[in-house]
Amino acid sequence: MMLTNHHRTRRLSLAVAASALLGTTALSGCSVANSEQAAGAPASGTASDTLRVVLQQEPPTLEACESNLTSTGVVVRSTITEPLIERNPSSGELEPKLATEWSSDDDQTWTLKLREGVKFHDGSDFTAADAAATIDRAVNSELGCNVEGYVFGDDDLKLKVVDDYTLEVTAVKKDPILPLRLSFLEVVPEETSATEKVREPIGTGPYQIDDWKAGQSIDVSAYADYWGEAPSFAKANYQWRSEGSVRAAMITSGEADIATGLSPEDNIGELGVTYPNNETVALRMHNDKAPLNDERVRRAINYAIDKESIVASLYGGRDKAAAQLVPAGVVGHSEDLPVWEYNPEKAKALVEEAKAAGEDVSAPINMIVRTAQFPKIQELAQVIQEQLSQVGLTVNLKMLETSQHLTYQVRPFPTDEDGAIMLMTQHGNQAGDAAFTVDQYMTTKGAQSAFGTKELDELIATADAATGEDRQAAFEKVFKYQNDEVVQFAHIAHQTGMLGVAANIDYTPNSSTGDELRLAEVSSK
Repeated sequence: MMLTNHHRTRRLSLAVAASALLGTTALSGCSVANSEQAAGAPASGTASDTLRVVLQQEPPTLEACESNLTSTGVVVRSTITEPLIERNPSSGELEPKLATEWSSDDDQTWTLKLREGVKFHDGSDFTAADAAATIDRAVNSELGCNVEGYVFGDDDLKLKVVDDYTLEVTAVKKDPILPLRLSFLEVVPEETSATEKVREPIGTGPYQIDDWKAGQSIDVSAYADYWGEAPSFAKANYQWRSEGSVRAAMITSGEADIATGLSPEDNIGELGVTYPNNETVALRMHNDKAPLNDERVRRAINYAIDKESIVASLYGGRDKAAAQLVPAGVVGHSEDLPVWEYNPEKAKALVEEAKAAGEDVSAPINMIVRTAQFPKIQELAQVIQEQLSQVGLTVNLKMLETSQHLTYQVRPFPTDEDGAIMLMTQHGNQAGDAAFTVDQYMTTKGAQSAFGTKELDELIATADAATGEDRQAAFEKVFKYQNDEVVQFAHIAHQTGMLGVAANIDYTPNSSTGDELRLAEVSSK
């Protein structure tokens, strides 16, 4: 990487090793204070210039290169930090952010013109050196950023700072969607550590971090020197409660302005706002231990889960049974791919067939589930556990907090687990292109792939390089091959999101709201 030689003195936030982040505790929030407060009225002692947000869980970190993780991105993305390029979640179009324009003559080397007059929260100027260092840190380093595996895989990028406001980015091969990939990178200062992850980043966004009380709350304030339009609220406070009914009660009692991850069953009433999010729930099965190393057992699991009944009984028919990891509207989604039928008798037969062939079908399967990741997740896990037991499989349910769950979500996976691993995952494709799903979840070296095949890798490589109608057809072939030949996943449902929004708050959620709640788009009525 070529960088300019000048150096600037900055006050950087405390960098901590990733292992230290795992010690962050979550506040369970069993009760609601001031519940007698009238609906929509601010709680006692709450300033009217403060936007109050209640989340399902505490972020494990606010590290910018982990912002594609929902629990981190919902606070960080386009609020604390900003990308070079931003995807409009409604239209799907790429829009200028810290880069004002981008172009390429060959789809391999892209030239970005950067915005002038932007300052970081420490008062220093944003330049091409910062943009280059951000990309280098997240994509080319050994830091192990989740966004690397999620968006870029094993491929590094060549970076050249042309001048203070011009940057060239070159991929190892033609990449027609490189600008879209860059939209996942949140920019941080050049001096940010490339050897340690940073718990609280310095960004260029409309809000800066004031205080993070571990296990309690995060306070942010509007940045006075923000380059764009000033946000409506001078301050914002994040809290978290694991129970959806508690989060809903905080809205109806006037203790919070926005609550994430709700359902109508949480008694949110007319203050519940539904939106079509991009999340898909599935079980990712590891094939390194019995009985999941037998494809017949993985197929049996697919047959044993009654997805239509789950959608109807747990989610009121709002969600849609899934046949693949991406919902409609994402390039590569196929309406012709059938949802795996519910057939417990066929599931039992496959389990017996595996047993007769010498497979230890009684070996335990550990179903790893994240507490409060989405509404009724524990009930969903219990239903699946029961349905799998009815076809002759032994499933242990392990409910884990966010930081513990992440050790199973991303490589390297635990190797000392007593029993096979089956992870419940909630995957959101906010980019609108299947490459951001299959590259991480289905290739043999994908950051969130438990296994794969050479043939599937080749199909994915072909799809990644394609454009237009050929790209759509190629990714449809990838998803069909997964279902027919690999069976790493048991897909459950494409979800519908719901926010609680106080009556005096003006905010319209979109398909990316669950991943990035942009506070600058919220105002008072």
